[in-house]
Amino acid sequence: MFDSFSDPRSDPMAEVVALLKPAPSISKLVEAGGQWLVERRDMHSPFYCALVEGSCFLTIEGHDPLRLTAGDFVLVPNVYAFTLSSINAPPPNSLNLPSSPIEISPGTFRLGAADAPVDVRALVGHCSFGVAESDLLLSLLPDVLHIRDEGRLTALVRMIHEDIRDHRFAGDMVLTRLLEVLMIEALRTTSRVTLPPGLLRGLSDPRLSAALREVHAKVSGSLSVAELAKAAAMSRSAFFDRFRQDVGMAPMEYVAAWRMALAKNMLCKGGLTNAEIAQQIGYGSASAFGLAFTRHVGLSPGAFARNKAAEFDA
Repeated sequence: MFDSFSDPRSDPMAEVVALLKPAPSISKLVEAGGQWLVERRDMHSPFYCALVEGSCFLTIEGHDPLRLTAGDFVLVPNVYAFTLSSINAPPPNSLNLPSSPIEISPGTFRLGAADAPVDVRALVGHCSFGVAESDLLLSLLPDVLHIRDEGRLTALVRMIHEDIRDHRFAGDMVLTRLLEVLMIEALRTTSRVTLPPGLLRGLSDPRLSAALREVHAKVSGSLSVAELAKAAAMSRSAFFDRFRQDVGMAPMEYVAAWRMALAKNMLCKGGLTNAEIAQQIGYGSASAFGLAFTRHVGLSPGAFARNKAAEFDA
């Protein structure tokens, strides 16, 4: 049994971030001057940026451009394409415009004309998620987090950058923890007013937060809408409506989604039978778990585990 799943103080957001297993991939200091523009496509990886100096535009595909100023932090848990540009951006396909930053020293890259004074500095990073099928977990998080004037986030990004650049000992362990802290700090700093439906918005509501903590603390036990409504100190109908509105899915849909996320993680790790997994995530038998997993994922637990093992071996 996982102790944190039976702990009444269980923190849903911390568990989601831990289950995503963020790992470092790229971190760089970008310096820019004059007119410049850099575009990335087919990223499929978490992206974050802390603007240290100056102003620029960040455009995430499917979202309005964000004007970033010094002290701003942006986290995009799952980015496909983005453009970063000077405020006075050059026209598309400009001649003599570098298609990517030029490395001028280890971990430091330059954008714009070489003779233009530097007026923008940004710490930019990418990471990867180590969990299988992260889409379900990412659907619980906002698409884009834009936070202003939060020095703690910039400090964390700087620490990550320095650790990657300097190849310090025990780096993988330290960077994993720093990335987890960075994500949680960004998520809990976000204002509820700007949040779309999802786990973060649900946790910002004290009543729904109590119910969500109940789900994570008692995932191995019997859960019902009535019990969760009681934890939220609300009537069953009022709780159901508010939960669906703020979290973006019905209460028992969330319970099933979280159980399946845990099951996928256990299957990828190996070492547990279906009966043992069933017991840990609240199913009465291996067959009941197998039916629920197949209905939710589209594969039996065994087929899912074999597919993931084949992907790893490849």
